[in-house]
Order: sequence, then structure tokens, then C-alpha cells
Amino acid sequence: MKIIVISVNAPFIMGGAEIHADSLVNMLKKFGYEAELVTIPFKAYPNQRILDSMLIFRLLDITESCDRTIDLVIPLKFPAYLTPHPNKVVWLLHQHRDAYDLWNNPICGLAQNPDGQQIRDTIINADNNAFSECRKIYSNSQNVAKRLKKYNNFDSTPLYHPPKNAEEFYSHHSQNYFFFPSRLTKIKRQELVLNAIAKTHHDVKVIFAGSADDGRYDQQLKAMSEKLGISNRAIFLNRISEKEKLKYYAECLGVIYPPLDEDYGYVTLEAMLSSKPVITCSDSGGPLEFLIPKETGMIVESTPQALAEAMDRLWDNRSQSVIMGKNARKHYESMNITWENVIEKLTTI
Repeated sequence: MKIIVISVNAPFIMGGAEIHADSLVNMLKKFGYEAELVTIPFKAYPNQRILDSMLIFRLLDITESCDRTIDLVIPLKFPAYLTPHPNKVVWLLHQHRDAYDLWNNPICGLAQNPDGQQIRDTIINADNNAFSECRKIYSNSQNVAKRLKKYNNFDSTPLYHPPKNAEEFYSHHSQNYFFFPSRLTKIKRQELVLNAIAKTHHDVKVIFAGSADDGRYDQQLKAMSEKLGISNRAIFLNRISEKEKLKYYAECLGVIYPPLDEDYGYVTLEAMLSSKPVITCSDSGGPLEFLIPKETGMIVESTPQALAEAMDRLWDNRSQSVIMGKNARKHYESMNITWENVIEKLTTI
């Protein structure tokens, strides 16, 4: 069976979606399928470019290549799933959230555009048409499935998968820092964490690892940490290697991950594999599907004070952190999150 995985990319940015796409193709090949990844750069600004990208994918013909029929197409995200194919199985990472759950949020750029409502309507209509063409729709989490049902009235089946190099995560003696690995962008809420650090009673230290989406946000965060007087306790590493990431996970006291309504969130699973507790927020979405409050991590309100109190609690009680971390690893192992299950579901025709 010849399979094309199709998605979008942003040059020089490597995040969860990019890792997801690469991992899926590699696993399809491992299980004996001929698989290729097709990506097209996506630019959401100015907002009219969104419509251009939608048209590109809609006009894309991947029914065959070099006189060889493409048996299955697996799109992953907007607007890749607009591509027509008679055997299209979507594994939805997320839609264009500015047109849906983020529409009335201050970080929504689309709503601030004079043509925003028109573009939003076009996106929703195109999405509904594309989803109606699918033989099957899977989502990468219950959170994404819930959004799809709420805004488009399409059912989907949540399908969990392991993070990259899941078998290589390990745990070691905890050092004096929390770890927050994620690309630097407003929706991941690094600013919230900086404000929380400034309110802690202990000298809590957080190591941030990840690059900025726009090339400037990292400088804004560093300037903010200096203004708050915590530049010695908020350490920004930029993008790090996979080996370094494993080590920081292994030696951290716990993992901080408070994004706004996250789709899936590898960070939570990676922390669990590293036997580390996660501190997240009640509106963080995806992470809530994996955490057991007070047993494998802490779920708090999305305020600096609440995050500060949670960090202080684990900083002051290292034994509690260790117990939560061990419980998290056991919980991960009980969930049967495997690529075998994913590939079987996606390829069953």
C-alpha cells in the first residue's frame, strides 16, 4: 500500500506537529508500507495568505504519482486536509484555531482583520466540505475531538500515540529546577510562568527550552524576566538537542506545562516517561487527559499565584515530587499508547 502523509510546515520551526508527521511516516515504513511525507509551507499573515494556502491544497492532485496509484492519504492539519482524495483518512492535530475556539481571544489575529469574519466563514465552509469527504476521521486527543464536534458537528475517534524516542526517556536524581520544554509562543503561556516565578517564596528556578515562532518573542520574554528581577531564575536555552532534552527531563524536579487549551501536548507524556510530575492548568486542554490530580501531577487555576503555590509546594517537598513521578510513569504504562494501535487504525480499509 502506497500512503502519503500530508501536512504543512513552517521553515526553521520544529514543534510537535513536525515531529508527529515525521514519526508517523517512519512508523508506516517500519510496518511495511510505502510512505512519503508531503508538506507545503504555510503562512497565516497577512490573513489573505490563508486563502491562498487553502486553494493550493484544494488544487493538489495526489491520487497518483509516476503512474502509480496512491492508495491512502492521511492529512494531519489545516489546510492540508482540504486536499481531495477518494481514500482520505484524517488524523486531526488541529484546525485553524483562530477561526474556532480562539476567535474571541485577544491573541486571535484573524478577528482583528477587516476581512476576518469573511475569511473565518470561508475556512469553516471549506472544513465542513473537506471533512464530509473523509472515509474516517481520527483526532489526536479528546480535546481536539471535542472541538471538532462543537464547531463542525463531525465525530472523530481520539487516537493517542507515543512521543518521539519514547523508549529513551529515563529518570535520575532531581536537581534544583523545573523544566518547561516548548516553542516560545503566547499560546504556550511562558509569560504566565514568569509572573509565577516572581511570586514564589522559594528561589524557584525554571529552565525554558525552545525557539520562538517569530524570532522576537524570546527577547521579549528575557526582557520581561529582567524587569521582574528573576533573570537568574528563568533560564532560556533556545532549541536543544534530543540528548540534552532527555537529560533535562531526567534531572528536573518537575515539569511546568500550562498552555492554553493544548491539542495534545507531548510534554505531558515525556514527563510521565521520565517519572516526573507535571504542573498544568485547568484550562490547558490536552494535558488534562493524562494527569491524575495530586497523584501524577498538579492541576491549578491559570493564575501566577496558583502556579507559584504549586511550584513552591513541590520545591519544598521533594519526596512528594518523587512519588508523583513514579505514579506518572506507571499511569503511562497502563494506557497502552502504542504505534501498533495507531497504524492498525489508520490503515484498515
